[in-house]
Amino acid sequence: MGAGLVLGVADSSRSSLIQDLAWRLEAVAFDAVTLLARSFPIDAVSDFGAALVGWLGPLTSTNRVVETNIRIAFPDLDDTGVDRLVKAQWRALGRWAAEFPILDKIIADPGRVEVVNGERLATIARGPESVVFISGHFSSMEIMPAVIIQAGITCQITYRATNNPHVDARIRKSRFRYGVRLFAPKGGDGARELIRALARGECVALMNDQKFNGGVLAPLFGVDCHTAPGPSSFALRFGIPLTPMSVQRVEKARFRVIVHDDIHLEDTGDRNADIDASVRRVNAFMEDRIRDRPEEWFWVHKRWPNDVYRRQKA
Repeated sequence: MGAGLVLGVADSSRSSLIQDLAWRLEAVAFDAVTLLARSFPIDAVSDFGAALVGWLGPLTSTNRVVETNIRIAFPDLDDTGVDRLVKAQWRALGRWAAEFPILDKIIADPGRVEVVNGERLATIARGPESVVFISGHFSSMEIMPAVIIQAGITCQITYRATNNPHVDARIRKSRFRYGVRLFAPKGGDGARELIRALARGECVALMNDQKFNGGVLAPLFGVDCHTAPGPSSFALRFGIPLTPMSVQRVEKARFRVIVHDDIHLEDTGDRNADIDASVRRVNAFMEDRIRDRPEEWFWVHKRWPNDVYRRQKA
């Protein structure tokens, strides 16, 4: 038994070393891609990403997820329309991926990022008011937190760490280049950190458009899906509004960031009912944005419950 334990530890150690080596090789590849991207003009990098992922995306198994999601959201769209939208979203996704290593260059160019209703951000920055910023995975979504920070707002930005710690460190460093320095890890610790930030009078920003197991069931495109209640819960707890934002691609690597009208939540004293009502309003906001520019949403994740996908296969 003792020998078996030693062999088990040795195998685990060897497996960890192999995993770390694989991660380091991925990090080297990440560095090479970043260096290459930063060597070319911004629009050329964006065009290359659109062409490459526009070609590769339809060949992947994820393409089936994308197509199914689109058919769930737009059941009346014919096959030609579905195929057109599938291809358009792959090209848009390719632009986002290729632009990530050069986002600081994009944001530093005042002609590339237009902010609509920027006076609302200025008001938040000047006053003691806190808000909960919400958005979805629209276009080059990383531009939104940069705009918030550059407006002078102290804001905790949530993010999902990558499995590869070496790549994650590089991603954080890349974000530092365009001013986003405040991160709150997701999960229980992250929620407590966000609550502490709001209690200090700071703002928080969260994406609220992806599947959240155990979340509130609320309709999106007429089909119930689990949605994170966190943003609504924070806003109700502190009596502050949700401030929705979205990012639109104007042309190539040029963007429009929109600060939408605040969503003021009703506090009836029934917290569960109030959160449910708020989540429904959040999903309605997301749906409106997706309908306006469907090719710019992040279609590659399964958004609805598994049984919805099983029915699509039947």
